[in-house]
Amino acid sequence: MFRFIGLCLGTLVRLLRARLLLLLTTGLTLAAHGAEKLFGWFGGPGLDATGQFLAMHGFHPGRHHALMAGVIETGGGLLLALGFLTPAAVAVVFSVMLVAAVSAHVKNGFFITSGGYEYSLVLGIAALTVAFTGPGSMSVDALLGLSVSGGFWGVFVHDQGT
Repeated sequence: MFRFIGLCLGTLVRLLRARLLLLLTTGLTLAAHGAEKLFGWFGGPGLDATGQFLAMHGFHPGRHHALMAGVIETGGGLLLALGFLTPAAVAVVFSVMLVAAVSAHVKNGFFITSGGYEYSLVLGIAALTVAFTGPGSMSVDALLGLSVSGGFWGVFVHDQGT
């Protein structure tokens, strides 16, 4: 009996760590991706060059759309990493990744080496997964007693993003 309880607790701890790893990896990757657009950090293009790129893809005014994409990716990514206001963070992150995949990458195929949509797909689906599973007990939402996850929230966030 004690062995069974120990196995269950061990599994639970591993799941909590895995969920935290998903939040941190996805959220901080998105935040860095947004910082490339906003500030030119990490070798990114910065706001003006991103604006020109977006304008070439039909998003006018390009600089405004670059600012919005950068703020959503950076802010949404940080919120996701913290597990704070998780449904809102997931909704904005999923929507901006969906728009990026469809408007700029899908015509190039799947793989990112050809400018494809694989990166946007993985980040968007990783974020959406958190809507279904919730941010876990090691999140700001849990500390504040905000518990919103499950099938309803996953479908709701998906529908808001699309």
